[in-house]
Amino acid sequence: MAADRDPLDGRLGGDRLGGSRVGGGRRGSGSLVPARLRCGDVLRVGGSGLRARPLRVFLSALGIAIGIAAMVSVVGISSSSRVDLDRRLAALGTNLLTVQPGTRLDGGEATLPVEAPEMISRIAPVREVAAAGKVADATVYRNDRIPEVETRGLTVQAAALDLPRTVGTEVTEGAWLNEATARYPAVVLGAAAADLLGVAPGVDVYLGGRWFSVVGVLAPAPLAPELDNAALVGWAAAKSYLDFDGHPTTVYTRSLDSAVESVADLLAATANPAAPGEVLVSRPSDALVARQATEEAFTGLLLGLGAVALLVGGVGVANTMVISVLERRAEIGLRRSLGATRGQLRLQFVAESLLLSALGGVAGALLGVLVTTAYAATRGWPTSVPPWATLGAVAATLVIGALAGLYPAMRAARLAPTQALAAP
Repeated sequence: MAADRDPLDGRLGGDRLGGSRVGGGRRGSGSLVPARLRCGDVLRVGGSGLRARPLRVFLSALGIAIGIAAMVSVVGISSSSRVDLDRRLAALGTNLLTVQPGTRLDGGEATLPVEAPEMISRIAPVREVAAAGKVADATVYRNDRIPEVETRGLTVQAAALDLPRTVGTEVTEGAWLNEATARYPAVVLGAAAADLLGVAPGVDVYLGGRWFSVVGVLAPAPLAPELDNAALVGWAAAKSYLDFDGHPTTVYTRSLDSAVESVADLLAATANPAAPGEVLVSRPSDALVARQATEEAFTGLLLGLGAVALLVGGVGVANTMVISVLERRAEIGLRRSLGATRGQLRLQFVAESLLLSALGGVAGALLGVLVTTAYAATRGWPTSVPPWATLGAVAATLVIGALAGLYPAMRAARLAPTQALAAP
């Protein structure tokens, strides 16, 4: 007669299921050695329980996967944004300082001396200086038929010739001002201004009550966003055609990286020796870093939502395992009758729960990486998913799986063979 196979480990098991082993294995007279489950046996038994209920397993694993994907993608998107910011700061430089007029003691608006850019350039560590001055009562329009009140927030500024290089931007269309065009009615538009006006180089715009020819369009300037909404004309042209008074409203400086802090301490007194308290000195790169910190504050909230989704998935796993125990009482009773110990039953159901959670965890980690990659690609960011995020997410699912399967496993182990076999 063919030998029976042990459903727990697949071996010839007529003797092992009864708790003994042919040719030995007895601890003493009348004492039987319980059968042992190896790791491969545990995985086979746990996997067979999952394969028998594919739809329920899929839905439970999906709950885990959603929570893990949410957590991994949130961490990945935040990390990708931070890497992009670091890359941009490395390209733009963190050594840009700006000098602007503040307020006088009587509450009025202060002004910078006309000589401020030249005096600042005498500071030894300063390598580049460029100034821009807002032209009062001058606005730019697409043509001379647009009402004066429709300024769209655009400004007109006189610009030094080395302004783009100093602030870290470039011309995307046309050309920047030069020694010749800076003396005539020529204008370069900031990125946002060109979009609002809908013009390109070679088109005339109505600026300050007369026509100016557009000769170029600037790229966005992250460290000087005020230039994006400006129409920039040459310093000499602003004085000749727009009654510009020559006082700069912003002086941009580049200095040695090692001397940024010391230069910042000297700028106010150098720009306006008579009233240094009326001068504002700022570091534009700090604004980008502050914005990144604000975005990271929301990351904590999103991680909390991901944790809730993960908890819901864990409840789904626990529910699946409890129902599995109820449906398989006859199987549990049969295994107990054939010699399976309570520890082996506990191990079987915990293994099923861990396998179920591992499926959801791995799938969720992969989905989170895909979401991060897709989102980073749409924003032009480099993809960065910290290894600890994916490994930690999978580890979290295993912990949740162990906890979710613990109670059902203990419940299965407590069933007496006669009680389990009597179940309908």
